[in-house]
Amino acid sequence: MKSFFRGMTGRVFLVLMLGILASAALTQYLAVNERQRTLQRYRDYFALERAEQIISTAGVVLPDSRNQYLRVASMGAIKLEVLGQLSGVSPQLSEFAATLSNRLGKEYTLRSLLERPDACERPTPTYTAFPVFGAGTGIWRGTCESLAVTMPDGQHLKLSILPPRQPAPTGTNEYVTFVPFLLSIAVLAYLVARMTMGPLNKLADAAKNLGQDINHPPIKLGGATEIRTASAAFNAMQARIRQHIAQRTEMLAAITHDLQTPLTRMRLRLEKVQDAELQGKLLEDLSAMQQMVKEGLDLARSMDTTEAMQRVDLDALLDSVCSDAADAGQQVDLKGRAAMDMMGRPLDIRRCLVNLIDNAVKYGQRAHVSVERQAGSSTVRIRDEGPGIPPGQLAQVFEPFYRLETSRNRSSGGTGLGLTIARNIAEQHGASLSLANHPEGGLEATLVFPEFYAGK
Repeated sequence: MKSFFRGMTGRVFLVLMLGILASAALTQYLAVNERQRTLQRYRDYFALERAEQIISTAGVVLPDSRNQYLRVASMGAIKLEVLGQLSGVSPQLSEFAATLSNRLGKEYTLRSLLERPDACERPTPTYTAFPVFGAGTGIWRGTCESLAVTMPDGQHLKLSILPPRQPAPTGTNEYVTFVPFLLSIAVLAYLVARMTMGPLNKLADAAKNLGQDINHPPIKLGGATEIRTASAAFNAMQARIRQHIAQRTEMLAAITHDLQTPLTRMRLRLEKVQDAELQGKLLEDLSAMQQMVKEGLDLARSMDTTEAMQRVDLDALLDSVCSDAADAGQQVDLKGRAAMDMMGRPLDIRRCLVNLIDNAVKYGQRAHVSVERQAGSSTVRIRDEGPGIPPGQLAQVFEPFYRLETSRNRSSGGTGLGLTIARNIAEQHGASLSLANHPEGGLEATLVFPEFYAGK
């Protein structure tokens, strides 16, 4: 669940969910408030009609029978009773009292009393913005007051306008209406998030596959116009990159290949040079040139992704590379097991490992190779016993033709392409290659391969 909300789909879902809920809550709040105001206006109008009716009727009832009538008529929220003493009168009429006085006529005299009924201050039933909470309690904001009514015969009556009584229970569970509402919002938000982020996830996967395999099939065009346009632009970019890499690889391969012939002729002609010292220097330079041509071809091949991906046993490949190095007289030892298979190009991965081991043996006399399995990946470490590299140059050594030594000697300086080739191959397989000075001395190359297949 935590990983879901870290992704863009989860975040869009959360924003939509909260946005819809906030909008629904605001709409419900405004609707409930408007409903309350409408109920109050209707209640005030009903109270006005009811008060006019019972006061007018009381005016035609004989004084001897009026008390009995008042007991029958004073039911509900409108009460009319005999007022023993006229006191505590407000100097001004309330809006309700003034309207009722105009409707009753001059025969009746109305006065607003300062004392309000106790029921006006008690909580009354109200409705909240969410059905799940049902009816709540609050202070009635409509008309709630006491009036002194002087009848045509001079008798004083007290008219009390009280809040509405508790409504009858409906017998329904509020969750029955709220839960489907919440579920429908969640489903809608999830569908919109998936529909919005699905094409973007496809573009992200395509970009990831492009970094691992430039010949990966293009994206199928579909979806909205904007998504189709972006997919078409991505496919066009992939085609241009593929063409650019192919042209550069072909050019580099052609140059280095064509140099082999004149270099071979030069070696044959140098055999006829009589000066032994001059001959030795020229042959040394020629050997360096041939090594540069060879590594140039390797660099061109490292950028070539035409070899098909296949399942590779990493342990078997490491064992084979280390055994070949030992047979060639190099001091190499291997520890640990990856116990996993991966998708890759066997020849390219072998070239990557060979370059790292050769580099360790060349500059550190010995290569200590260790491999360990981690969650979703395997880490191969190759450490030498050399002096290491200055921290400021750890990143620069991956650049083509960059060497810490300026010597052209094969045994020391080299051409500066080995680490570049190794990094190119690693990146094409979704792996990472980094260098660090080991605390116990020497340089350590760390190669992390992602796991494509479960371990055996």
